[in-house]
Amino acid sequence: MKLWFDGGCRPNPGVLETSVVTGGKAHIRADCGSGDNNDAEWLALIHALELAQGLGAKDVALLGDAAMIVHQARGEWPCKTERFKAYHARFTALAAQFDRVRVRHIKRQQNLAGIALERHHGKL
Repeated sequence: MKLWFDGGCRPNPGVLETSVVTGGKAHIRADCGSGDNNDAEWLALIHALELAQGLGAKDVALLGDAAMIVHQARGEWPCKTERFKAYHARFTALAAQFDRVRVRHIKRQQNLAGIALERHHGKL
């Protein structure tokens, strides 16, 4: 199962929101607390795994445009702050419940979840 994820923050820092697109449907969570764009991206990645779990998926590809979050999730870059370490631990615990989880970096214009967030705000 492919899931595109993106997080938003308006303003930055400010109110967080997440978007996940799978199966041609956008799943948007508004008002996910407050923080910065990195918090929003981590929450979007976690939202994608929660959604995949709820749909009964066992093999998932998570596609996002936030390079730092993708590399941290894959264990290639360190999580230097406590909040990023907490997000990574939550992601890892969720990922362990799947047979296979891949996290891939894509270009911004390829991110269906980002496009869905922009449409949600009437900017497209």
